[in-house]
Parts: sequence; C-alpha cells; structure tokens
Amino acid sequence: MMTVPTLTGRPPAAARRPDLAAQLLRRKPIGQMVSEADNGHGGTKLVRSFGVLQLTMISVGATLGTGILVILGESVPLAGPAIWISFAIAGLAALLSAVSYAEMAGLVPVAGSSYSYTYATMGEGMAWICGWCLVLEYAVSVAAVAVGAGQYVNETLAVFGQVLPDAVSQPPGDGGIMNIPAMVIVVLATILLVRGARESAWINTAIVVIKVGILLFFCAVAFTAFNAGNFEPLLPMGAAGVSAAASTVFFSYIGFDAASTAGEEARNPKRDLPRAIMLSMVIVTTIYVLVAVAAIGARPWGWFDGTEAALVKILEETTGQPWIALVFAVGAVLAIASIVLTVLYGQTRILLSMSRDGLIPRIFGRVSSRTGTPVAGTVIVGVLVALTAGLVPLGDLADATSIGTLFAFALVNVAVIYLRRNRPELKRTFRVPLFPLTPILGALMCAYLMANLGADTWAVFGIWMLVGLAAYFGYGRKHSRVAALGHEEYRELSGRESSPLSTPEPTKADLS
Repeated sequence: MMTVPTLTGRPPAAARRPDLAAQLLRRKPIGQMVSEADNGHGGTKLVRSFGVLQLTMISVGATLGTGILVILGESVPLAGPAIWISFAIAGLAALLSAVSYAEMAGLVPVAGSSYSYTYATMGEGMAWICGWCLVLEYAVSVAAVAVGAGQYVNETLAVFGQVLPDAVSQPPGDGGIMNIPAMVIVVLATILLVRGARESAWINTAIVVIKVGILLFFCAVAFTAFNAGNFEPLLPMGAAGVSAAASTVFFSYIGFDAASTAGEEARNPKRDLPRAIMLSMVIVTTIYVLVAVAAIGARPWGWFDGTEAALVKILEETTGQPWIALVFAVGAVLAIASIVLTVLYGQTRILLSMSRDGLIPRIFGRVSSRTGTPVAGTVIVGVLVALTAGLVPLGDLADATSIGTLFAFALVNVAVIYLRRNRPELKRTFRVPLFPLTPILGALMCAYLMANLGADTWAVFGIWMLVGLAAYFGYGRKHSRVAALGHEEYRELSGRESSPLSTPEPTKADLS
C-alpha cells in the first residue's frame, strides 16, 4: 500500500492559495481522512474502544424519546389523531437518509459525519455549510431536549407535593427567568464526556435500556384505556397538518447520525457503523409509532394541546397511582439525560474534525492525553449549550434543529450519488438499496419537509447561514489546511490517495 501524504504545518503565504472558486471546490481525499483518523494530527487522535453495541446505543440514546417525551404535546395539535402517521412519514424520510449515512459511514469511517462526507465529495465550500448546519443541529437539539427536563422534574416533585417555580424552570419567553434543570443536565453531561468516551458510552447503554423499558411500560398501561373513537376523525387538520407535524417531529430522528460521529472511536467502523445506524432506526421508529398510537388511544387529541409531560399525566390518570407516575418521570429524566449526553458527544466530534481541517480554531481539536477526549472543546460547547437551554423556549429550538438536520441529510444523499458515479472502485461495506432511487427520494423528502417549516424558522436559518459565511471568510478560508497546499501538492495528494477503502491507482476524479 502506498503512503498517504500528510497535511502539515500552518498555511503558507496567501500567494500559494487557490482562488476562491477553486478553494470552495477542493475536496479532501478519503485516504487522507482515514490516515488522520488512524494516526492523528496535531494531538487529535482518539481512542478506538466502541463495538457495535455501544455504537447502536449511542444512536438510540441520541434519538429515542425526544419527540415522544418532549414535543408530543406540541405536535399532536398539528396533526390530530394522525400524529402516528406524522411519525411514520418522518421516520421514512430519516430511513431514506439513514441508508445513505450507512454507506458513507462504512466508506469514510471518521469523526466528522456528514461534514466529512461532504468534504470528500463536494468540496470545502459545501463542507463548511454542512458543518455549520451540524453545529445548529447538534448544539440546538441538545438545548431543546434539555428544556424538556424541567417538565419531568416538576412531575417528579409533584408526587411529593412540591413544584419548581416558573422563575427557575422556564426560559424568559415562557414566563420564567432561567430553566435551571435544563442547564444542570447539560453541565452534568459535559462533565461525564470530559472524563472519557468509553465510560460515557457504558453509562448511556444502561440508560437506554431503562428508557426502552419505561416506554414499553407506558404502552402496556395506555392500551388498557384504549378507545378507538379517539382516532375519529383521523385527519381533523387535513394532510397539511400531518405534513407540518412530520416536519416538526423529524427533530426526533436526528440521533441516528450520532453513531457516524464515532467513526474514529469504533474498533471496526467499516463493519459496525452501518449496522448500528440501520438497527437503531428500526428500534426507534417502531417504538415511536407504538407510543403515539397508545397515547392517542388513551386520550382524545384535543387533550394534548398545552399539556406538558403528557405521558406522565396519562399514566397518572389511567392508574390513579402516583408512584407509577413517579417511576416514569424519573425514567424520563434519565432518558432526556442520555439524549443530551450522546448528542453533545456528536457535536464535539464534528467540531474536532473541522478544527483538524483548520476551518475553526485549534482549541476544539485538542485531545487530552490523559482522558483521550477533546476537553477544551467539550467544555466550551457545554457552556454555550447550557446557556441556550436555560434561556430559549422549546418550540423555537425544535424547529431550528429540524431545518439544519434536513439540510445536512440532503447533502449526504447527494454525496452517495456523487461517489457511486465518480468513485465506483471504492470498497463499500454497505450499499444503498435501489440506487439511485433511494438517495434521490431521500434528498427530495428532506426538501419537502424543509418546505413545510414556518417562515420564522427559515428566517432563523437564513441568519444562521449569513453568520456562517462571515465566520468562513473571516477565519476558515484563511486557515484551511487543504487550501494551504500548492497546486502540485494537492494533485499529488489526490493522485496518491490510498487506503483500505480504495485502490492504489488514481482515477480521473482524483486528478481533476
């Protein structure tokens, strides 16, 4: 096997840089990504310790529970009894993208998730946009999920006749000053991630088992009060309401791609990452639809409007036993904690990849020799997310998360099509079925769900993109390590690309 050159040092003089158009289109060779993941660069090497179980639990932990435990009360009024159809539609959209993620995760087993996949296929410009969307997706979703913690903490305290005042359990927009429970959960997850990825993964696995157990327990209880009449009329808000709810609850499926951010900490990423992604999607979609049907069967859809911690209240009203609600509320807090933990983990690994490429400051890519984790980057992200969770209302966070997620997913579908066309010789451990129909449908489904989001969400997304462009031109473009290569160096690096994923001989796509 030929040796892959390494990108080294700080960018040389600006005179060596390509012009703007050429830089935006420069792709980072896959072999180079794998080499940096295996050998590290500038103190960014992570420890490979995850098997397929831990990877699947990271994916399930980051996904399962968000839409059911946190935003069910906000999404049911949009779709009515057909909320389970909204979950199924969102799940189908996520599945179409998940199979593309599975192919790319086996092909590019590094920590950057869709950011790295886009860099390898569409160049630095689209990679930056994707990475910036992922910052919105991960950081804001952590905050959104943590916001829901206050609801379940109050349900736990209510069993003992106590309740947190709105001043410390609600953000300013919802009548409070600061959501302290949300901030505490983010801080605890940050501390755990700083201590070590392996320890965090095992704790997450234990919590996921508890989370699945309490959701199945809810279904068992709710079905004892099942009333088929609650499903009539099925579409009180019409098909538009189902679509709007599907766009909102798509937020609930973002977690499966968290497994792809663990590409550099998986023992056998080419084999285990695709398996973990697909297995987690099956588990999560099945449970979401089952819980949605059970909840609507137990209570008419109008009951959910404005109801916080809806599942706890259904259990309490159905059984009349406060201790059952207490057990579920405690389990729900743990479930939310596992989502915060795993999604925050994914955010720090994406930032590590972007830092390694020079697009954001180096501090986000420094890995501690003692813990094997990016300590400084984790602390910075944790503090910013904790403040967001404490100060911003849930609804605004959920929609902003969905639009960033959908955009990133669409890019991954395009990346699969690009590599199948331009690099057919690459060895793939998982192949998207029904190609090219599946990735095309995946990209179109993402675009459809984005179109159903509100004007305010699009305005926030536009502002976020403008801030991202300013950050790129102000810092990223000047410090990009791929752009720092001279033309001949870049051609040589692309031409020599070689890894267990590819053949030694360059192709025309490598040399272009």
